[in-house]
Amino acid sequence: MGASGEDVLLSPAARRLIPYQIETKSYATFAIYKHYEQAAEHGEHEPLLVIKANHKQPLVVISAEQFFNLLTKVNNGS
Repeated sequence: MGASGEDVLLSPAARRLIPYQIETKSYATFAIYKHYEQAAEHGEHEPLLVIKANHKQPLVVISAEQFFNLLTKVNNGS
């Protein structure tokens, strides 16, 4: 049994740069990848997937690379 709480523990300095609570999951497959790949097939731009379940808030799915690029831009003020 794993420990409770966040999966990725950040230092105070890292928390200022990455203000997110991070939970990680790893499975052989996720159905969400099929939908993300469909978004990627629509053209040359970076894919972005919006998902929503009944009575839940919408979520946005982007690649980890794109996420870290966005964080870099935000933290560099560009």
